[in-house]
Amino acid sequence: MTSLFFILRLTLATMISYIIVSAILVENYLRHIFWHPDDFFVTLGFLLAAIVISNAFSHVRRVRLIANEVNASTLSSRQRRQIEIPFEAGEAFDMIDAAIRELPGSEVVESARDSLQVQARVRRAAPYTHTGLPRMRLLAFMEPRPNQILATITPNGEAGSVTLICEPARNAWTDWFMVDHGSNLENAEAVTRAITRRVAQRRRGEQAEARQTVTEKELTVAKLSLLHAQVEPHFLYNTLASAQLLTRSDPALADEMLGNLILYLRHSLPRTEQSMSTLGTELERARAYLDILKIRMGARLNLQIEVPAYLRQVELPPMMLQTLVENAIKHGLEPKSGGGTIWIMARSGNGTVIVTVADDGQGFRDDGTGTGIGLRNVRERLRLTYGAAASFSILANFPDGVTATITVPDVSAQGASHG
Repeated sequence: MTSLFFILRLTLATMISYIIVSAILVENYLRHIFWHPDDFFVTLGFLLAAIVISNAFSHVRRVRLIANEVNASTLSSRQRRQIEIPFEAGEAFDMIDAAIRELPGSEVVESARDSLQVQARVRRAAPYTHTGLPRMRLLAFMEPRPNQILATITPNGEAGSVTLICEPARNAWTDWFMVDHGSNLENAEAVTRAITRRVAQRRRGEQAEARQTVTEKELTVAKLSLLHAQVEPHFLYNTLASAQLLTRSDPALADEMLGNLILYLRHSLPRTEQSMSTLGTELERARAYLDILKIRMGARLNLQIEVPAYLRQVELPPMMLQTLVENAIKHGLEPKSGGGTIWIMARSGNGTVIVTVADDGQGFRDDGTGTGIGLRNVRERLRLTYGAAASFSILANFPDGVTATITVPDVSAQGASHG
């Protein structure tokens, strides 16, 4: 029924206009030239009505092919769409601008990013008027006129609302007599599809990035757990062997060694409920480890700790301080015949906490002793935990030994300054 009314409306509008123009011409000009002008104009009127009906019917059929339905909205030669893009106005502008530029037949595109507007002229191919015959200037008025597109983006918080208008590049009153064969409906649908595709592509990219982030986070946690689990087994074996010997010669000292071993293991076992430790906890672990070694090494090992009480709550990755202490013992003091001293120090400043482990052992040697796995683990764990906000350095101590320094952000100080 809608199709029938549409065809009748175009036919009536055209015929009424034709009758008025014909009457004026016949009455004022042609009656004195032709003997029977009325018959000529009646015949011409029937021919014009046939052309209009055929053109309107073709328009209806093409609209049905494009939209799969025919109603007042789809039959209109002027299409309006309201598109909500879930990105900020600048990104929405880029999407609509690219979609219009890639539209088939897009010839002239003018875009203004500051005013968030895009205007375009789109060449219209009329499938029912291009016959391939030589062009006749007399029928030039029947040549398809270009269509035009106007897109305006309105910021809406974190989103952009696009008002899209697709219409013929002619006056609105001509819609009573002319059709666009669904070309503007096609343009509006094409731009809408392009925006939908671009938004979906952006969402897929964000989801892939999120999945990659989750995967990288899981890998990071796995690496940290693996590094945390790298406890030196020889230390455990040697301690138990020493305790076994002391049970015969000095049971009290053996009991003290086993107590220190229990304290050390209590702090060394991985805890899944938290990934970070504190400087105080790590210091207790290192102290238990060194007390065990002091029983084994005797007067060859001295220990000096200079860690203020207010820094003991500073967060620190677990086993990191322990790695530096073990490195100082294994490569610095144990190979030295007279032993030496280990210093554990901490200080704060400029939003960072600096933890230093120093010894006066043999220092750097040219024989390449050691694999460097422990120090590489320290650097890797600092990178995984803090990124570029942390650092690690190892230098020669004066006059003998090595100084290893870890610098990490003081999270408690940063939180207090922000508060």
